[in-house]
Amino acid sequence: MAVAGSNDAHWSSRFAFIMASVGFAVGLGNIWRFPYVTGENGGSAFVVIYLACAFAIGVPCLIAELMIGRRGQSSPPASMATLAVESGRTPRWRIVGGMGVFTAFSIAITYAVVVGWVLSYLFKAASTGFVGVDRAGAAMAFETLLGDSGAMLFWTLIGNLLVGGIIFAGVKGGIERAVNIMMPTMFTLLIGLSIYNVFNGGFMETLEWLFTPDFSKVGPSTFLAAVGQAFFSIGVAMGGMMAYGSYLPKDFSIAKGAITVVIADTVVALLAGFVVFPAVFHHGLDISSGAGLIFQTLPVAFAQMPAGHVFAVLFFLMLSVAGITSMVGLLESVTLWIDQRFGVHRHTGISVVIAAVTFCSIASVLSYNVWSDARLLGMNFNELADGLPTKILLPAGGLLIAVFAGWFMDPQYSEEELQTSSTNYRLWQLLVRFIAAPAIAIILVTGLL
Repeated sequence: MAVAGSNDAHWSSRFAFIMASVGFAVGLGNIWRFPYVTGENGGSAFVVIYLACAFAIGVPCLIAELMIGRRGQSSPPASMATLAVESGRTPRWRIVGGMGVFTAFSIAITYAVVVGWVLSYLFKAASTGFVGVDRAGAAMAFETLLGDSGAMLFWTLIGNLLVGGIIFAGVKGGIERAVNIMMPTMFTLLIGLSIYNVFNGGFMETLEWLFTPDFSKVGPSTFLAAVGQAFFSIGVAMGGMMAYGSYLPKDFSIAKGAITVVIADTVVALLAGFVVFPAVFHHGLDISSGAGLIFQTLPVAFAQMPAGHVFAVLFFLMLSVAGITSMVGLLESVTLWIDQRFGVHRHTGISVVIAAVTFCSIASVLSYNVWSDARLLGMNFNELADGLPTKILLPAGGLLIAVFAGWFMDPQYSEEELQTSSTNYRLWQLLVRFIAAPAIAIILVTGLL
């Protein structure tokens, strides 16, 4: 039985889907967080544990989300409702799809501001190359940006308009065309900058940091960190993968596509380590400075290294691509829902979404300066907007998707969609039921506690 859907857009090739999905999964956090977490949790020992978690938890959940999207052929809420009714369940499962759309919008509000920072630094890199910048100057420049609401709003708007323009042009004319250019560009920049660092110093220290196993650091917290990194970095439960799944043709292998996305996501994260950390080690900078590593620490390295001006431009260009493609995935699911829920044209839908995200981002911008002392539940707006999705909505949504796909969706329909051998199907079912769902439940409880 085929599910009648209202979505007639499809990816033109497997390559386009992979590029779009990897672009969505690889965000700004991957660039610095994965290498740092790897080093802090045992180096290559953590990488092995992470890969096990990614394939045992991330892949089954990603398969489930893509499968629901393709069979539903609609927005995440409508796809969940359609499949639930088809399987003899309550249509209230649409709430799970709605959670994904709301989560995507919530993340986009604060993420758009950070993308604006990256674009601002790309402009600075192109115009000055951070020449003569020292630690005090880099810290002051970042603090100045955070205190300048007008500048942050300007760059946030620029980023939102770029994202909106890509989605405005449609799946094939916009998203496909953009990712087919931007993602190979990002891969090329990652590889090129990694090779540059081989000769620029700090490369051997990075190899040791990432790939020297330190089993003394491996404990329960290591496994929890690996599970969390695997789940969040792949991009499930944000609506984006379900929306992208609705554009998949019927002859596309969902399992192979999901595995390819996870492998590519991991490779990008590791390559990012070879881009970021050699400069940090070579110049004796703070490796654990989080988001400040990009905006306060690396400009100091760019100012000191040979051809630092060029390196800085290429680095922030790469970051801009990562940020924009992630925003496209987040807002595509919201746009698809608005288009189908209210029966409006895509152009109207994305215009409304961009306007709403930009308006709500004002609160995020002001929380860095004017509203920095305003608190709700002990958190300012940005802390609340970040904590609610990452600690509650994402793991709760992922858990419900895994439970629905593994236990409530009619096995006949899920097996039809996966188009694989009975052995592989039973393996996926085992993983999504007894490995992925319990692991995500642990993430949810840990986040709440």
